[in-house]
Amino acid sequence: MEPTPFTIRIPDTILDDLRERLDRVRWPDEIPGAGWQYGTDLTYLRQLVEYWRTQYDWRVHEARLNAFQQFTVPLSEIDVHFIHQPGIGPAPLPLLLLHGWPGSVWEFHKLIPLLTDPARFGGDARDAFTVVAPSLPGYGFSFRPHQPRLNRVAMADLCAALMTEVLGYQRFVAQGGDIGAQVTMRLAAAHPAQLYGIHLNFIGGAPREVKRPEGPTAEERHYFGELQHWQTEETGYQWIQGTKPQTLAYGLTDSPVGLAAWIIEKFRSWSDCGGEVERCFTKDELLTAVMLYWVTGAINASFWPYYTTRHGDWSVANSPRIDVPTAYLAFPREIVRPPRSLAEQVLNIQRWTTMARGGHFAALEQPEALAADVRAFFRSFRA
Repeated sequence: MEPTPFTIRIPDTILDDLRERLDRVRWPDEIPGAGWQYGTDLTYLRQLVEYWRTQYDWRVHEARLNAFQQFTVPLSEIDVHFIHQPGIGPAPLPLLLLHGWPGSVWEFHKLIPLLTDPARFGGDARDAFTVVAPSLPGYGFSFRPHQPRLNRVAMADLCAALMTEVLGYQRFVAQGGDIGAQVTMRLAAAHPAQLYGIHLNFIGGAPREVKRPEGPTAEERHYFGELQHWQTEETGYQWIQGTKPQTLAYGLTDSPVGLAAWIIEKFRSWSDCGGEVERCFTKDELLTAVMLYWVTGAINASFWPYYTTRHGDWSVANSPRIDVPTAYLAFPREIVRPPRSLAEQVLNIQRWTTMARGGHFAALEQPEALAADVRAFFRSFRA
């Protein structure tokens, strides 16, 4: 159970193979004037791939990730990769930081310094955290071919073991978005004694435990309408990833352009970019997000939580309500945004903050706002 230091070193052969594939793309046609209406825009993707082929430098971003202290440890028959970055302050609070899909620990490269060394950015050193940011099992460097697949319940148990049994933090705080938020909620439900509190920037669709009110408020009616639109128009990726993931994996594992198209469309659709994805993310940030799936070959394994959701009742909680103190940071372009009245049916909401800007990939899109809210909420839990 002793962690092993880890450094990212992608072999040149993998990068050479990628360049060869980018040199011989077979492009599809596109409905004239379609733009992004039916998926990833052909004109934009051609431009991005040309940049990828001629200007993007993986080694620069590999080095940026390697600036963090990284380790692996065997848990549940998986070599779990995680960043373990010490806080700089009088009493750093241990913080478990969890990503989602199609995310990775790359999303946190701006956020982690704001949390571990707040004084460096004009904050208070007493707000420092020691950050533990694992690659979820089946994602990034926590993937090896043919390893066991873990659902959200098992991921939560694994995270509890990582924090307590491996790293020795008997109590800690946790933050998550997307699947990471669902793992965080499950962690709070199943291991409440180990958590001071949790912070979420995603709650998602109405959990099974939520009861629709007989006389909904205007806010609740708006939410259910928004949820219906989401389920009708935006969940195609969930259906294929949750029913026939193996079939999809062949194309995305073999074609870097196919992989980029699948992922980049989500960064555009789920961010507060006004339809121009590079208003929120640089080409390098987008391509590095894609590269974390390409160089590891983890895209197929990353689909597994979607499959288990459609083929079993994983249930966020094992009780009607999660009692661990909870904060929620609501960004206006989050994919679905339940009102507080519904969230409080399942969560012990102690802080609810509504932002004017931002979307689903909060750690990458609005790191300063996310860091400030995390610091503010967890300040009261410090010794």
